[in-house]
Amino acid sequence: MKLLRSLRLLFPNSLQRWLVLAIATWIAVVGTSLATMRAGYSFSLRDLLPSAIEYIQLSNMSDEREVSIGRQIDSQLKSNSDVSIYNSARVRDFLDEIGERLVAVSDRPELPFTFQVVNDSSINAFATLGGFVYINTGLMAAAENESELAGVVAHEIAHITEKHVIERMKQAAVARGVAGSAGVDDSVLVGIGYELALSLPNSRRAEYEADEVGQKMLRDAGYAPTGLISFFEKLQAASNGRSVPTILSTHPPTENRIARLEEDIDESERNRGDGLDAADYRRQVSPL
Repeated sequence: MKLLRSLRLLFPNSLQRWLVLAIATWIAVVGTSLATMRAGYSFSLRDLLPSAIEYIQLSNMSDEREVSIGRQIDSQLKSNSDVSIYNSARVRDFLDEIGERLVAVSDRPELPFTFQVVNDSSINAFATLGGFVYINTGLMAAAENESELAGVVAHEIAHITEKHVIERMKQAAVARGVAGSAGVDDSVLVGIGYELALSLPNSRRAEYEADEVGQKMLRDAGYAPTGLISFFEKLQAASNGRSVPTILSTHPPTENRIARLEEDIDESERNRGDGLDAADYRRQVSPL
């Protein structure tokens, strides 16, 4: 309560209430780190405000800025040869059709998503700002049917619609002390986003949320909602006693994810919907 009163004194009464609450929330986030400082170390609330302001600015990033930063991250991934795009028109168009079908029922249908097939035999997929989704050829080959692939694509779309990447970027910007009252330069955010795309995993909460939102997208798009579940089950069985596929290695326990997803599906609805024809799927991805 004292903190909120102090913040209200620092800002004019005309400032929207959400600004005060947002700053208080941000300070609570860094509270754990501050608690580890020496008892004799003093700091001013004013010293914290520039980073808090940038935290809020990133929370309200426009679609245009998000797409612009995402496009620059995509360019850097390609120029540094971190991703090599698989250029089969047939496979690319197939992925585009799945992605567009899912985006149409997502919470951000107006965002210009870009779906790309990465020439990499590892079973992995990832997404970054502005609707950029990357699916490895290894994952497409491992999927048994279109519903399974669509489940993974929906999961990655959910990371973008729920702004998980922006949340990780906010935390990284504040932790690195690169935030300032004038804002963070886009080139700095591109650098952070590039690193996040390559190495740093999402939180357990974000992964569970992407699973749930992705499964809802599957159902709303007319796909059999069991796709993501059956894909996880297949990978879990295949990795028994072996190395874990990349897509599962930095995520919550697979059995927990499967159990949570199964709770949201009636047994009678598991296989009701499109995308279960394995033979048709193999024809679509035959260039792989």
